[in-house]
Amino acid sequence: MDLFYREMGSGEPIVILHGLYGASDNWMTIGRELSKQNRVILVDQRNHGRSPHSSVHTYDLMVSDLHRLFEKLSLQNAVILGHSMGGKTASLFAYQYPQLLKGLVIADIIPFGLGEKLGQDIDQINVHKQIFAGLLSLDTKSVSSRTDLDSALSVSVPNKMVRQFLLKNVKREDDGSFGWMLNVEALSQNLESLMLPSLPFDVEHQILVKTQFIKGEKSPYMNAEGITKIGNYFSNYRVDVVGNAGHWLHAENPREFLSVLYEFLNSLNG
Repeated sequence: MDLFYREMGSGEPIVILHGLYGASDNWMTIGRELSKQNRVILVDQRNHGRSPHSSVHTYDLMVSDLHRLFEKLSLQNAVILGHSMGGKTASLFAYQYPQLLKGLVIADIIPFGLGEKLGQDIDQINVHKQIFAGLLSLDTKSVSSRTDLDSALSVSVPNKMVRQFLLKNVKREDDGSFGWMLNVEALSQNLESLMLPSLPFDVEHQILVKTQFIKGEKSPYMNAEGITKIGNYFSNYRVDVVGNAGHWLHAENPREFLSVLYEFLNSLNG
């Protein structure tokens, strides 16, 4: 699949992968800052943003999509920064194609399993199920304003910040009605596979690419057990914490996020 991407800046490449429900434009603020020193490629993963839709959505396919983009843009010696679902994609890419990477940044996700656990607890899975139930119940064709969409979605998604994030995926169709850029139905049908770890349980080798994990201080997505087991999968890594931030750490505390990110990027050139 040929993915939509935005490009800015020059220098060594940094490829940014958004999370579930996200898109490349969610990372424009971070991307513009990084583009002062680097060539930045902001990607829409399949079934998100302006990239094509498909009924199948797996980490293997997302890695294949990304590798196709690397070949198209002749990317070498790159850093991938992946958030949540994007972090899982980035981890599997680094496992399969380490020779293409200089560094790896995984923002607020554990990409491997914890014994019999999925890597996320059942409460988090249920949150996503509730979100998709709300999105699927919206009749986007019958509402006349974004305010009406927000009101209808508030029944199943009471958190206003989350609703505003989700509704960034709404676009105006040619006939004036609303429609989704997000492939809501396909993502809902593939939700269980998206909740699984992207890395195989029995890895044949550790990931050798120098890696930074960035955790949101208030986020439940990177728990203590997961952090203690990173060394089973990654041979050269560090863990940094962004204070006063949850799962959307790059949006909630961008200054501190950029600070720890720059510290890692500078270490790659040391």
